[in-house]
Amino acid sequence: MFARVTMTSTSASAEQAEDPTRVLQERVLPAARQLPGFKGVLSLMDRQTGKLLSVTLWESEQAMRDSEEASNRIRQDAVKAMGAGTPTVERYEVVLDERA
Repeated sequence: MFARVTMTSTSASAEQAEDPTRVLQERVLPAARQLPGFKGVLSLMDRQTGKLLSVTLWESEQAMRDSEEASNRIRQDAVKAMGAGTPTVERYEVVLDERA
């Protein structure tokens, strides 16, 4: 399994910015579910600092790579809707996956 990690910061003062939770639930998740090889997502937010980290999981490195273009579009739409800063994106191999 492979993971794409996206980090950004939202701005509480951004005019007309949408709630990050709502953007993730209503825009990002439905779009990601349509991508071949998508296995899940975990998003973390520190509401005091506005820091947001999302980890998308992919069944293979190839599936992750094949989703790059679509993921870039989804990410840019979400960042714009949330009034967030320029995201940083990193890719990893998942070496341990233990979920309760």
